[in-house]
Amino acid sequence: MAGTIQSVRGFKDILPGEVEKWRFVEEKAREVLENFGVREIRVPILEKTELFQRGIGEATDIVEKEMYTFVDKGRESLTLRPEATASVIRAYLQHSLDARDPVAKLFTIGPMFRRERPQKGRLRQFHQINVEFIGVSDALIDGEIIILLMHLLKSLGVEGLHLELNSLGCDACRPSFREAIKEFLEGRKEGLCEDCLRRSEVNPLRVFDCKVEGCREVMAEAPRLPDFLCDDCRSHFETVGECIRMFGIPFEVRAQMVRGLDYYTRTAFEVTTESEGAQNAVAGGGRYDRLIAELGGPDIPGVGFAIGMERLVSLVPARADSFVRHPDLFIAAVGETPRLRAFEICNHLRLAGIRAEMGYEGKSLKSQMKRSDKLRCSFTLIIGDREVEEKRAYLRDMKKATQEAVSLESIDGIAKTISIKIAGRKEEIG
Repeated sequence: MAGTIQSVRGFKDILPGEVEKWRFVEEKAREVLENFGVREIRVPILEKTELFQRGIGEATDIVEKEMYTFVDKGRESLTLRPEATASVIRAYLQHSLDARDPVAKLFTIGPMFRRERPQKGRLRQFHQINVEFIGVSDALIDGEIIILLMHLLKSLGVEGLHLELNSLGCDACRPSFREAIKEFLEGRKEGLCEDCLRRSEVNPLRVFDCKVEGCREVMAEAPRLPDFLCDDCRSHFETVGECIRMFGIPFEVRAQMVRGLDYYTRTAFEVTTESEGAQNAVAGGGRYDRLIAELGGPDIPGVGFAIGMERLVSLVPARADSFVRHPDLFIAAVGETPRLRAFEICNHLRLAGIRAEMGYEGKSLKSQMKRSDKLRCSFTLIIGDREVEEKRAYLRDMKKATQEAVSLESIDGIAKTISIKIAGRKEEIG
């Protein structure tokens, strides 16, 4: 007999008990984002491969090594999205959202896919909250989106946040920095890994993004991008810093930050938290003024960020099971006629907005009471043959271990009685 089928390596189930915490994070995110005027957009998980090749950059690790790409029956190359920004911009252009409003503030929440080596903190299907502000080149919008990000993380109770900023320059000043890095690497290639040897020729700025210790040591002495900024980029970056200081948010300028995507220009930022003695990224983003034009659209600027959901959920301080909404009522019925009556009552109560569960399969009263306790129900309604005949049942308070008789004459009456009891319990807790 064949064994049970397991999930694909790097793809993780999110189980009941965990889902509730995820939902709490998503709902809080939607609340904060809507307060900042950000509207939700939902884009497909499957796109034409060309979108990511042109958007992310063919010389990036994501495009070169990590994308799930295949040719379908129509001989078209398709890719499971490795990030969301390119997809959002594609939708923005395809549906002419700029015609509706010159300023678009959009967010999406969902899964991304990268064929990385599965390890702690790395999954092949992972989830992100992505936020994009499109249509504004003003440095104030960079400051606004960073303030939004920090507020969202703090509103979820995440502690130990560390914000890092850099400016990646623009088309006017970045080419000279690129040449300086290329020249710097010429005499240091023996210290680079195989990937960075190739990057040094194709896209030398990507060497900054390498995690290999030898490459990091080499780049520690490399020229600093801020030293090459033009006056406009320098002024833009200073204004972003002023906006953030206005709200008392501490930050550090990290001159070697380039981020992992080619489309960033000017402002780049990353938020880390300290865990087990090491800094771990929870969110990052930046400005992408060239991306829309590179994807075939007009010359429209944008800025955005992505938050890793798996990391974020792990940092929310409360335990996952503390977000579980337990049933208000369990109906324990003993006997065939009482079970049918319990079925009727239970589903009427659910339709009335009361979270109710009941016992099935003719279990003993003791077994059903144990299940009610295991489900952490506030109350249990006990019905047997005698109770059906006398049109009354016993409502047991599971916390106080007391019970009282309630009428079964009217389902509306039962719903009203239960609702009053639940409201009273919530007042006691609150």
